[in-house]
Amino acid sequence: MSASVARVSVFLVAQNRLLRESLTRILDKKDEIAVVGACAFSPLVLDEITAAAPHVLLMDSFTTAVPHLKFIREVQRRVQGIKVVMIGMDAEEQSFLQAVREGAAGYVLEDAPSLEIIGAVQAVVKGQAVCPPDLCSCLFRHVATRWSQMPSFQVKCNLGLTNREQQLVFLLGRGLSNKEIASQLQLAEQTVRNHVHHMLRKLRAPDRLAVVEMCRTEGLPV
Repeated sequence: MSASVARVSVFLVAQNRLLRESLTRILDKKDEIAVVGACAFSPLVLDEITAAAPHVLLMDSFTTAVPHLKFIREVQRRVQGIKVVMIGMDAEEQSFLQAVREGAAGYVLEDAPSLEIIGAVQAVVKGQAVCPPDLCSCLFRHVATRWSQMPSFQVKCNLGLTNREQQLVFLLGRGLSNKEIASQLQLAEQTVRNHVHHMLRKLRAPDRLAVVEMCRTEGLPV
């Protein structure tokens, strides 16, 4: 988020009305946070989020259970740079990992203290990732296993992507910006921008998400 942005705008999607109202009250108490929308899931919610263009989408796990709708990815495609924080019902590992795979930058539990929820919203805007301590080890195990099994040779042959480009695809799939990727890989932001441009041209892809989807189809764990 730019230093010139005084407040973090948040859109809240939660099926439970009491949860929506409670979270709205919690967030509205902070001068540096503005709730720009709060509603249950509906066919129109994507349009509402797009119109509001928030910095952060705070949503419950029921939303992504809607069949045939890649909700988080579609939101990220429509609102450039948006960060998603998922509210999980419990510390269930598979639900958490699914949220991460879909592109969530933060994960908090429904019964988390208000300060933890506020902290998660503020953290993801700064490019940080957030998850409950009990789930950190689960994430490390998952990444280590999937990375060791990454079919890089297959992707290199079929799509022509170098190992470095595949690294970038993995981070693009997490919704990171060029600046955030540059920080993680210790590269210049312009270098990352050049890599992304080359991938788009090489794969004849219209945008970054299309690159991610093409690599996912080839078996790259992104």
